[in-house]
Amino acid sequence: MSFANDFAQNQSIVQFEVPEIGGGVGFIDQQKEKTIGEKVYRQVQQQMPVLHDPWLEDQFMMVFSRILSQTQLGQPVGLVIIKDAQINAFAVPDGLFALNTGMVTASHNIDEVASVMGHEIAHVTQRHYSRSQEAFKGQGLLALAGIIVGAALASKADGDVGGAVMMGTQAALMDKQLSYSRNQERKADRIGMQFMYGAGYDPESMADFFEIMHRATSQLSFLPDFWFTHPLTTERMSEARLRANQFPKVKVQSSQQDFDIIKWYTLVVSGQANDRQLISFARNNNLAGLLALSEFYLLQGDYDNAQTQLNLAKQLNPDHTLVSLIQTNIYLGKNKIDDAYQTIITKQRITPENRALAISWRKFIFVKINLKKLSNWSIVL
Repeated sequence: MSFANDFAQNQSIVQFEVPEIGGGVGFIDQQKEKTIGEKVYRQVQQQMPVLHDPWLEDQFMMVFSRILSQTQLGQPVGLVIIKDAQINAFAVPDGLFALNTGMVTASHNIDEVASVMGHEIAHVTQRHYSRSQEAFKGQGLLALAGIIVGAALASKADGDVGGAVMMGTQAALMDKQLSYSRNQERKADRIGMQFMYGAGYDPESMADFFEIMHRATSQLSFLPDFWFTHPLTTERMSEARLRANQFPKVKVQSSQQDFDIIKWYTLVVSGQANDRQLISFARNNNLAGLLALSEFYLLQGDYDNAQTQLNLAKQLNPDHTLVSLIQTNIYLGKNKIDDAYQTIITKQRITPENRALAISWRKFIFVKINLKKLSNWSIVL
């Protein structure tokens, strides 16, 4: 969807700021940025509790790709989901984006998630890493990757911090030498809002998410170190609200139900929801609650209850991709291989481009091959 006409009518109100892609102090060439991005990606995969869920990854990758399309950045290294209840997300050179499950579950809609992506990607497009001479004195570029991941790990390991809010590890690195200046933060707010608007997301959501963060931190008795170098001031919140009000209104791209499905599914697969919460939510006979409760029972190995909830979900939307994915896994759990085959192959033929379905199909093939090997081995014995 294009917003070119709306913007043309409001050029005097909304001034887009073209990202500065060169000429900065201590400029890092693209090859070195690629090296940093790939190294961080490997370290995140090795050292952090990454949640590997193809369907969930695809939901956020669609948002990430739309934001990236507004920039001059190339093909991203990837997107990872961290299984952590803290509100946090970070992006690094060469287009790696990582977000905590806590950031998703704290959001009210997908536009708020997009606002965080826009802010973090803006830091990357402005090369705020490379523009601070002090940031790299006495440090190799590859060491930067370790510092980024180390900061995220440190925040997770500190039990006193608890639910501390971290709006971007890269904007809140524990090493003060790598802290962003307040001007850089404001610039990331401005440009990030432009990116999300251009991608079709509501700029008001960035101001909304700032308020979520402010409320969360007001409940803490201890503020983490980064908060003092990058505070979410009332001034910054007001600026975001005023700036967002200058943009033309954006037509909502996705339904609230779509985001509720993402949010409650995230709560389940990250272990942040219990059966009492889910039963209460599903009692309203809504699709998000039923799918979440079915997935919850599936992960518990309670296939009968998982099937019961999924049958109710099918009455509301039998064609939803999650319905097919959960159904396939229920059949596999109950060793109903033929039923699992029919479920996944039928859906994949309709949407062969769907990555989550393709991965589920490969999982089915793996299970079937190994069951056949096990059967042959038993016959030999």
